Amino acid sequence: MNTEIKEIAKVWPVVRDVFAVPRNNKQYKKLVSLLDSVTDEVGEDENHPLASLMETLGSLIESYESQHVPEFTGDPIQTLKSLMEEHRLKQADMKEIGSQGVVSEVLSGKRSLNSRQIKALSKRFAVSPAVFI
Repeated sequence: MNTEIKEIAKVWPVVRDVFAVPRNNKQYKKLVSLLDSVTDEVGEDENHPLASLMETLGSLIESYESQHVPEFTGDPIQTLKSLMEEHRLKQADMKEIGSQGVVSEVLSGKRSLNSRQIKALSKRFAVSPAVFI
């Protein structure tokens, strides 16, 4: 075995669950949570030592989502309105977005959702962040 493979073999038992396509919803949620944490750490810094980990986790999650998560198509605001209606939520219930005034501006199309809001909405409704983009 070459040196590189030997080094990987040493750490593989610790990281193998991170570098596998999720096989069920529990593994998927765990990987999404890890990606959220890595994203918070890396931010917009493309030179951060964990930037490639963020990309890899995103690819693994995307692979799972393509097979198991229904895709919403259409207008993100209309999707949000539908999800709010489905869950019987009012503007005042949408603390993930902000104040009722901010929610109103988002729902009327005067303001776009930011990445923090998208992340929070994705978590609340258990949908891919892509539905709000």
